[in-house]
Amino acid sequence: MRAEPKTLLAWLCDRDRLPYSRFEERFTKTGVRLFGNGTTNPTCGETQFRRWTGGKLQTLPAAPTCMVLEAMWPEYTAAQLFEPPALADPQVPANDLEERVRMTAEEALEGADATASAAVSDNTIDELRDQVEAAARQYHRMAPAQAYEALDKLRTAIERQRDRTQVPFQQQELMILNGQAAALLAVAAFDLGYFPSARSLARTAAVFGEATRFTPLQAYADGTLAYIAYHTGNPTEALAKAHRALAHGGLGDLAYRRHHAIRARAHAYLGEAEAARQAIHLSAEDGLGRRDELHDGVGGEFGFSLERLAMSTSTTALLMGDAAQAESDARRALELIAQRPAEEQSAHVRAGAAADLAHARLLADDVDGAAEALHPVWDVPAEHRQTGIVVRTARIRQILARPEYRGAHVAKALAERIEDFNRVSPPHRIGPHIGLLAIEG
Repeated sequence: MRAEPKTLLAWLCDRDRLPYSRFEERFTKTGVRLFGNGTTNPTCGETQFRRWTGGKLQTLPAAPTCMVLEAMWPEYTAAQLFEPPALADPQVPANDLEERVRMTAEEALEGADATASAAVSDNTIDELRDQVEAAARQYHRMAPAQAYEALDKLRTAIERQRDRTQVPFQQQELMILNGQAAALLAVAAFDLGYFPSARSLARTAAVFGEATRFTPLQAYADGTLAYIAYHTGNPTEALAKAHRALAHGGLGDLAYRRHHAIRARAHAYLGEAEAARQAIHLSAEDGLGRRDELHDGVGGEFGFSLERLAMSTSTTALLMGDAAQAESDARRALELIAQRPAEEQSAHVRAGAAADLAHARLLADDVDGAAEALHPVWDVPAEHRQTGIVVRTARIRQILARPEYRGAHVAKALAERIEDFNRVSPPHRIGPHIGLLAIEG
């Protein structure tokens, strides 16, 4: 049985159907009407509202507050509002249940009409979904700056439609699409060298994944946060993020492949060679035939192909000082990508694997072999020279600066060509300085 209201104010709020949220909205609007839109206007928090309606007030509020309340209910004084309600109120019938039922039915119908009118076409959502999937699958063919511009426009379009609908299912679908767009924007920002922005965008994607319980998106975002962490000198954080990515349920085999590869890199940065090798082994397993809607269903940049895995493993081997394994994996990555149709070949993966192959040969003191391996790198157009390629070649440049190569003609020419190559890349031209701690996979 419902408790009797303790104050006239509580009774009036019940009569006028004013829960705290609606009361606070009306209270604020009345204050603006009385005093203008100022910062000193009286306010009412939820705790204060409970005290007012619960009969727990010892003294009247300040005069401006009383003026607002009296303006809301002109037939009563502020003192009367905080007193217990009269047993009977001549303004309201003794039995108003029928009237309340009628009002409830009308309000429910009005709410349903408002919801029905505040929807978007399912075809619009399908079109936006197609555009997100196309962006993910074509990302490898776009320059990072071009991809960022296109994805930002797409994100804005998704957000605009999300503001138009109140249908829960449509809200859910648009939030997932918004999160996927944010995840791709994080990759583009990373490729441009904007690490703080990439981190923020990856966290945005993670929030959308969490809000919608879409765990593949959460995992992808955590994996992105992991490799951003080890690029910014935080391998311990990278390892924690990689473990968190693997802990999400509902992931397919591609997702596990990606996140074990990222975990391997983090272990390698920490000097934990055995743990890195174990993670490499797990990343190379065939899996159990599991699939998820993001890594497998959408694919593209959300996927993790075998050639990308081989390139990543090559980089991890370099970090562990295993030049032979690095060369073997880099060669495998180049062989695998050559087997794909031309439109499916990623210039980033090809150049990354080529740079790793050159790095491995350089560790074996084969400068001529390193120069030969770098041929595919020079073919990358300036606007496509993203962070991963820039950092890989810059690390090679560091090795060529060692004392043993001073005066060597091939080494000197190679170092100068790397400097020229990187100088016109987006990370150096429009982005911040790229640190040389890590290599992106």
